[in-house]
Amino acid sequence: MNILAWIVLGLIAGALAKAIYPGHQGGGILGTMILGIIGAFVGGSVYNLLTTGSLSLTAAGLSIPGVIVAIIGAIIALFIYYSIARRGAY
Repeated sequence: MNILAWIVLGLIAGALAKAIYPGHQGGGILGTMILGIIGAFVGGSVYNLLTTGSLSLTAAGLSIPGVIVAIIGAIIALFIYYSIARRGAY
């Protein structure tokens, strides 16, 4: 997948994940894009683990199912990030 497709997937998945996840998330457009790209890797890897039984670093593609997998991965990444950040604040 070329870099333009990664940017578009990152913006779409990151923005929708931030809209779905409760609470306020900062970060601006660059943070949203990075969140979406990380979500594509997390979601693609979890999807690959569930379907094939092996864990490998794969990313979701720029399609409707790929965007859905990337959104789910971005929500998982947000949950993990805020769980670690909250624990470190105490």
